[in-house]
Amino acid sequence: MATAEQIATQPEVAVEAASAPAIAVNDLHKSFGSQRVLNGISLTVRRGETLAVLGRSGTGKSVLLRLLIGLEKPDSGSVHIHGQDIAGMALDQLGKIRMKMGFLFQHAALYDSLTVEQNVAFPLQHHKKSMSKSELVSRVKALLAEVGLEGHLDKMPSDISGGMQKRVGLARALALEPDILLLDEPTAGLDPISAAEIDDLILKLQAEHQMASVVVTHDLHSAKTIAGRLALLNEGLVVIEGSFADLQKSDIEFVREFLGHS
Repeated sequence: MATAEQIATQPEVAVEAASAPAIAVNDLHKSFGSQRVLNGISLTVRRGETLAVLGRSGTGKSVLLRLLIGLEKPDSGSVHIHGQDIAGMALDQLGKIRMKMGFLFQHAALYDSLTVEQNVAFPLQHHKKSMSKSELVSRVKALLAEVGLEGHLDKMPSDISGGMQKRVGLARALALEPDILLLDEPTAGLDPISAAEIDDLILKLQAEHQMASVVVTHDLHSAKTIAGRLALLNEGLVVIEGSFADLQKSDIEFVREFLGHS
């Protein structure tokens, strides 16, 4: 039975969690051997907001995503998801938090031996075991319809284009109805028309689901299209954070260089 003290404090905890940012990163450091990747990054993302993380190759953008989902542990600093610090969290508790986080991998990371339908069904089969077969089929069809692929259920990943593979990856990322979406280079390797289609799809999904989203990308055009706020990394630090207009107005040499070469 809960004590009077526990009962008294529970509402405060609930209110604090509800008002906390979906993602809060504070003074995050991460090295691999002698290579320092992140050198004190602090960022927040609220529900319904999209943050694009930009930077040159090797600046720790993808490492940041891995830290956000608990695939890596920080050397120091903290990663809070809905007010809970995930560093050092037990795997079963971390697993519950991950279920509310969708992840689109850079190369879609579909299972080659599974059909489009089976790829999207995969997380549901593993985490929603109480779903009936008909419910699962209905959910998968709805997800594929949402990304414009309702007629491609039986195709193999090798039979569809790179842009379509990204769409399947997005459908799978949305399967468990996440409130946080992490996107690693969503337009990488796509032609301009396919990249624009993916950007439009991400905007549509954001409007419909109001998720907190973090997008790691080299694609400046994509970043300014889908994100309300951008953070530019260099040498493990956030050089500048703000709107695309803020970056354009910056007199920081690295920012000007980056914009000029992007």
